[in-house]
Amino acid sequence: MKKRKIPMRKDLLTETMRPKKELVRIVINKEQEVSVDPTGKKPGRGAYVSLEPDKIEEARKHKVLDRSLGTQIPDSFYDELFAYVDHQKARKELFGDK
Repeated sequence: MKKRKIPMRKDLLTETMRPKKELVRIVINKEQEVSVDPTGKKPGRGAYVSLEPDKIEEARKHKVLDRSLGTQIPDSFYDELFAYVDHQKARKELFGDK
C-alpha cells in the first residue's frame, strides 16, 4: 500500500513543523473575533499552536498570538485556550493517540 501523506503545520510557539493533528488552530475571522478551532475548518486567518500548557503561558507573556494574528487578544482568551489545551493533553494521556 501507498504511504499516506501527513499534513504538516508550523507551530507558532516552537517554530517547528509538526503533524496537524498534534496542534490546535487559533482563528481570527472578518469581524476580528478570535476563537479556538478544534476542527481546523472555520473561515479566517489561522495560526497553529502546540498542545503544551506551559507554551501557552509563554505565548501570553510574549504576545506571540497578538503579533501573528494582528490584533489585541484579551487575557480571557488565553485562559480559555489554556483550559482547552490542558484538557486535550490530559485526554491524550488517558486514551492515547486515538
